[in-house]
Amino acid sequence: MLKTTKTIGGARLLRANLLQPLKDMETINARLDCLDELMSNEELFFGLTQGLRKFPKETDKVLCHFCFKPRKVTEEVLKSVNGRKSQMLISDIIVLKTALDAIPFLSKVLKDAKCSLLCNIYRTVCENQKYSNMRNRIRDVIDEDVIHARAPFVACTQQCFAIKAGIDGLLDVARRSFCDTSEAIHNLANKYREEFNLPNLKIPYNNRQGFYFSIPQKDTSGKLPNTFIQVMKHGKNIHCSSFELASLNVRNKSASAECFLRTEHCLEGCNDFVKIRLIDAIRQDISILTLLAEVLCLLDMIVNSFAHSISTKPVDRYTRPEFTDNGPMAIDAGRHPILESLHTDFVPNNLFLSEASNMVIVMGPNMSGKSTYLQQICLIVILAQIGCYVPARFASLRVVDRIFTRIGTGDNVEYNSSTFMTEMKETAFLMQNVSPKSLVVMDELGRATSSSDGFAIAWSCCEHLLTLKAYTIFATHMEGLSELATIYPNVKILHFEVDLRNNRLDFKFRLKDGPRRVPHYGLLLAGVAGLPSSVVETARNITSRITEEEMRRMNINFEQYHSIQMAYRVAQRLICLKYSNQGEDYIRQALQNLKESYNEGRFTC
Repeated sequence: MLKTTKTIGGARLLRANLLQPLKDMETINARLDCLDELMSNEELFFGLTQGLRKFPKETDKVLCHFCFKPRKVTEEVLKSVNGRKSQMLISDIIVLKTALDAIPFLSKVLKDAKCSLLCNIYRTVCENQKYSNMRNRIRDVIDEDVIHARAPFVACTQQCFAIKAGIDGLLDVARRSFCDTSEAIHNLANKYREEFNLPNLKIPYNNRQGFYFSIPQKDTSGKLPNTFIQVMKHGKNIHCSSFELASLNVRNKSASAECFLRTEHCLEGCNDFVKIRLIDAIRQDISILTLLAEVLCLLDMIVNSFAHSISTKPVDRYTRPEFTDNGPMAIDAGRHPILESLHTDFVPNNLFLSEASNMVIVMGPNMSGKSTYLQQICLIVILAQIGCYVPARFASLRVVDRIFTRIGTGDNVEYNSSTFMTEMKETAFLMQNVSPKSLVVMDELGRATSSSDGFAIAWSCCEHLLTLKAYTIFATHMEGLSELATIYPNVKILHFEVDLRNNRLDFKFRLKDGPRRVPHYGLLLAGVAGLPSSVVETARNITSRITEEEMRRMNINFEQYHSIQMAYRVAQRLICLKYSNQGEDYIRQALQNLKESYNEGRFTC
């Protein structure tokens, strides 16, 4: 969804950020401020989009090439190479020239920017005189009309004529030979068109083969003249060559290789008669090139990925997240960023976690939306901490240091690890490394072993996580875990709404407070699958007796821990008011209402 970057470095930076989101709140807010300005200033957004197009997509990779200095170029070295290394060096110089020529336009666009991130880029890059000096130094040597090109023969021609004429006599001779052979190849093609009545004959070029003929099959009447060799069908065309073309190709490649070698010789300044040494001059200011590469990658990610993705969505579908040091995690009408683009009727859901309510247990039948909800929360947190807007009406988050997930089922045959063993290894890693700033997301813990052992492990893991300040979201089918909320006041039970109509489940995908037992949905599915009615009825009686016992125990726990529950709910409200952005009068009135509700015993969470 986010991979709309235009440069290789931008895509790489995006991937690195998604795998390791930011933890520094100042850096995150700086990116969000930049996004705010881009979303409110169309001229700046489209100007940056246009300006970034002027930089070649491999700019960051090429700029880093100048950090490495190969062995000194000498006549002995030149004898053993075929010009490929020289061609790459010339291509890098042309890309660098194209990138430096694009900076003035970028400077014009960023001149009136307000946010700190864009202002820093303008100050460190656009106003840096070293870039202008390097551009002028390159213009003294490289022809002004040379530009970066992708078409193979156009790029080859640009590279051959990169150095200004008159600097190296041998280079000028090699260029003349290159032009003569290129012209001879085109004349040969014209000759074949007339001689063999092939008006649609073309002469494409690639770096491996050089020039070759491309003839539509409909023009060949079934057989080509014997002049053509290496005949090969390619779609609706026939690719071939001739002895004359092969000879000219050899001469053309030899001339271009000589051009590349002489050009590199000039750029490195190895000739006693040529004192250019342009490459050494560039390497003296290599730090500004690495800075430019980093800036281009960052702008590409923010403008072409974040801003572009948000601009393609309906208005107000994405919002800027807020961050606190130790405040609650509150998401209002959050949505799954990928699934909402596939389903127009995606149902949004909320989340609230705080120090006084740091665990949410999500319950519901299969296919009710539990796993999607867990993934949605993780993706929203990741989007927020890379400095992007999130798919929600409102989001206030605490910066997390790590996201621990225990999602999915699967064994590991290579390590002789069963489904349950794999599940336990993942849980053990989580327990050993979780910190108070972490976000823990667990889906169906303990279902790969016996019901009693699985329930015991799930219960004990929840109790261990409750002792930490880490925010935890726990999805389960085990209705017995809802009893945790009657004992521990910092546990909240949620369920996905499901209606039962004519023994069929109608999924609403809406998250509701409290436990909601869908009567024996597993037994309903078993009956639909074709289990004998007597078997299903026996299972129903057994389930009823187990449920009655659980309800009796939960009622006892509720009476025993009611006063603690009330105190925790008051603490939760106080923590929320602590991080509230409302005015003093509103907070004073909220405290008064809280006091009256608590005294009258009608306080609800």
